[in-house]
Amino acid sequence: MKKKLFPITAFLALALCLHAELPAPWPMPASLPSVPAGVNSAICSLPRLEWVTRVKGNNDNAAKIAEGIHVVFDGDSITDAWHKAGQQIWLERYAKLGAFDFGISGDRTENVLWRLSQGQLNGIHPKLVLLMIGTNNLSSNTNEQIAEGVKAIIEQYRKLCPDSVILLQGIFPRAADANNPLRARIKEINKTIANYADGKNVRFLDFGDKFLEADGSMSKEVMPDFLHPSAKGYQIWAEAIQPVINEYFPPAA
Repeated sequence: MKKKLFPITAFLALALCLHAELPAPWPMPASLPSVPAGVNSAICSLPRLEWVTRVKGNNDNAAKIAEGIHVVFDGDSITDAWHKAGQQIWLERYAKLGAFDFGISGDRTENVLWRLSQGQLNGIHPKLVLLMIGTNNLSSNTNEQIAEGVKAIIEQYRKLCPDSVILLQGIFPRAADANNPLRARIKEINKTIANYADGKNVRFLDFGDKFLEADGSMSKEVMPDFLHPSAKGYQIWAEAIQPVINEYFPPAA
């Protein structure tokens, strides 16, 4: 008899898509539930087996300094790499503000939803949350589904951090050629998620054009693989968001 490591039922799968917490998340089982047919996977709360240990480590590290965390960065590898290509800028600008980076390489909207359901923000009350997510969903979800996933994350952040301001950043452009179909898709998604901003608790900022040349092409100097920013790319990013950060953390006179 084959042992079932993780019972899969329609009820459980639907519960995941409603952002329900999974019991005993550490350690995770060897397999995952499937998403029911016709359900938007981008709004499901789903883990990635290969990164559960890192998620727990992030949560544990954040819990130790929870009261000192005033800025939260969240997203995928592009956000994750603030501690790689963007490390110097992080140390100069954000570390002193009490910033914590929850971004994890490879994450999709559904993965961020799962992280939020597993205590990522326990005891944390940030003044500002900087969120950018969705580029990794492009291969598996429609534009509308991705936008719904982003909306679901915003709703969870608003529930968990009602006093925080969320700076939703437009998905960065990708691909070297301005005519690449991904460019048009990203613009369409950003156009939709811009509507989630209310100007108070949720703000939207799209500065993707700053990474591009005048003809719309992308330089390897800014994004070597036409997806992830270089150190120069992180400098462009930092300059774009600094005016908003200054509103909530005024620089010393």
